[in-house]
Amino acid sequence: MPSDFDFITTNDRPALLGITNTPVLEAIQGALSQLGYKIHTTQNHGEFLHRFNQVPYQVTVLDENFGNCSLETNESLHALQSMAMATRRHTVVVLIGASFATFNPIQAFQFGAHAVLNPNELFLAQQLLEKAVADNDIFMHTFRDGLRRLA
Repeated sequence: MPSDFDFITTNDRPALLGITNTPVLEAIQGALSQLGYKIHTTQNHGEFLHRFNQVPYQVTVLDENFGNCSLETNESLHALQSMAMATRRHTVVVLIGASFATFNPIQAFQFGAHAVLNPNELFLAQQLLEKAVADNDIFMHTFRDGLRRLA
């Protein structure tokens, strides 16, 4: 979304994308649109982190080469990894990169993500994103139920 300003309602399912590669961006946007998410795209690390801290995104998809950096120098990824769990608990983080094996749990854990996705399997993006969100919902169900009871 090119706009800096957007209304997010309680019924919206916001998703944040930090993807540099245009075909990958289009595939992920299409998949998230089909799943009913309201999508915000970012062009650089500063914009990504600014938006992430403003809206409780339900899904965050980050390219390993976002901002034309490598996985080791990806500022947005490093910021996500070092955030307190209370800050990023609301989102499902999916990393996309050629160095990942799709849905490899060890690689996802290594980089502090919920799932990893190889661009060669983007034709399954919708199903894979849906599964990552569903797995996280199952994992977090008891915690969220406890929070609701305390409120």
